[in-house]
Amino acid sequence: MHDRLLPGRVRSVPAATFAILVALAALFIVSVGQVSPSPSQLVGGLPRMYGLLERMMPPSIETGFLTRVMWRTVETLQIAFVGTVFGVLLSLPIAWFASRTLTPFGPLRHVFKMLISLFRTVPDMVWALIFVASIGLGPVAGTMTILIDTIGFCGRFFAEAIEDSDKQPQEALFTSGASRFSVLTGAVIPDIMPSMINTSQFALEKAVRSSVVLGLVGAGGIGQELKVAFDLFQYKNASTIILVIFVLVLAMEAVTDRLRAKAQ
Repeated sequence: MHDRLLPGRVRSVPAATFAILVALAALFIVSVGQVSPSPSQLVGGLPRMYGLLERMMPPSIETGFLTRVMWRTVETLQIAFVGTVFGVLLSLPIAWFASRTLTPFGPLRHVFKMLISLFRTVPDMVWALIFVASIGLGPVAGTMTILIDTIGFCGRFFAEAIEDSDKQPQEALFTSGASRFSVLTGAVIPDIMPSMINTSQFALEKAVRSSVVLGLVGAGGIGQELKVAFDLFQYKNASTIILVIFVLVLAMEAVTDRLRAKAQ
C-alpha cells in the first residue's frame, strides 16, 4: 500500500487503455495529413482572403437594405424566443418522464431518454433541412428546429437536476401519500428552479446563435439574407449582415450574463 504513495513510483497503464491511446494518436496523425491545411494552401489563400475582405468594404448602409436587415433580425429573435419558450415548456414533462428517480413510467423512461438523446445528437441544421422539406421555407421551420434543439438541450439537464434534487422533501411527501406529480410540483421543481432558469437562459443564448445560421438552409431569419447576399456576390451587403449578427449575439450574451448574475 505504501509503495503506491512513493513519488518515484510509475503506475502501469492497462493494456486496453494503452491500445486506445495508440489508436487515437494514429487517428490524429492520419487526420492531420488529410484534413489540416498545408502551408502552400495557407499562403495561397491569404491573397484571396484579402481580396474578399477588400470587396466587402465598406459595409452597405443603403436605407432600404438596412430596413430589410432590421426586420430579418427581428424575425431571428422571434424564432429564437418562441422556439425556446415552447422547447423549455415541453422539456420539463419529458425530463420528468425520463428521470430515474421520479418517472411514472418505470422502465419505459428509457424511451423518453432516447428521445432526448435523439433531439440532442442530431445537428440543428439537419432538423432545419427536415422541417424545410416538410413544412416549407420560412421562419416556421426555424422555430420548429429551435424547439426540438431546446428539448434536447434542456431535457438532459432538467432530467439530471430532477435526479440530483434533495430527497428528504420528496420522501416526506411520499410518506404522506402524495403522488409523483405532487412530489414533482411540491418538492422537486422549487428545489431545482434556479438550475432550470440558468439552463433556460443558456438555451435562449444558444437558440439565438443557431437561428442566425438556420437561414442558410431556408429556415428564415437574418441568415437567409446573408445567403442571398453571398449568392448574388453582394459582398458589401454581406459585411453589413455579419456586423449585425456579431452585435446581436454579443448583446444576447450580455443580457443573459446580466440575468444570470441577478439570479445568483
